[in-house]
Amino acid sequence: MKNRFDLIIFDWDGTLVDSIDWIVSCLQQAAASCNCTVPERQAAKDVIGLSTQNAIRTLFPEADEKIRAQLMSYYIQAFFARQTSQDDLFEGVYEMLVQLKRAGFQLAVATGKSRTGLEKALQATGTEDLFHITRCADETASKPDPAMVLDIIQHMEAANERTLMVGDSVHDMQMALNAQISSIAVSCGAHSKDILQQYNPLICLQRPTELLDIIGG
Repeated sequence: MKNRFDLIIFDWDGTLVDSIDWIVSCLQQAAASCNCTVPERQAAKDVIGLSTQNAIRTLFPEADEKIRAQLMSYYIQAFFARQTSQDDLFEGVYEMLVQLKRAGFQLAVATGKSRTGLEKALQATGTEDLFHITRCADETASKPDPAMVLDIIQHMEAANERTLMVGDSVHDMQMALNAQISSIAVSCGAHSKDILQQYNPLICLQRPTELLDIIGG
């Protein structure tokens, strides 16, 4: 796969950052605080990657708008109660991103996080200068709609066939399919290898840093 791609679009949570357990915990805390049924671990993992609004709506379909607003507020409060740092990146990810950028790849992020949330995360992990462009769920449609990816491709004047999506969830894989671009899955996040392979990624990696062996850098 070397020399096949110019633009690499990464998901954030569960792909570059080891944050899945924390997100699940915060969703469960929010449910308990609002006296809603606390979701099972996998059910909470299944909505990671969606916008927060869509995740809450999916997890709590019977909640009215007032309760959903409270759930979102509790979730956001819980999530940001914990200080993020570069140590929250999966091992070797920072060095991988630096190496890929130096090798000439264009790097991007497409995430279900809000712009405010992503900016805080980029600053906390020291990665804001490594990406050419980022897109968030509150700026366009939520995954698996391909709008984020297509906007990045257009902005970077890239070709679909030279663009790669790297993600850990079915929402990432489906977004890549919807955008008609190639994908590589990583099984260190929201969904297992068996589930991710149903979306026909080029390969499913155990760790994001294995990407260097696949595409070079």
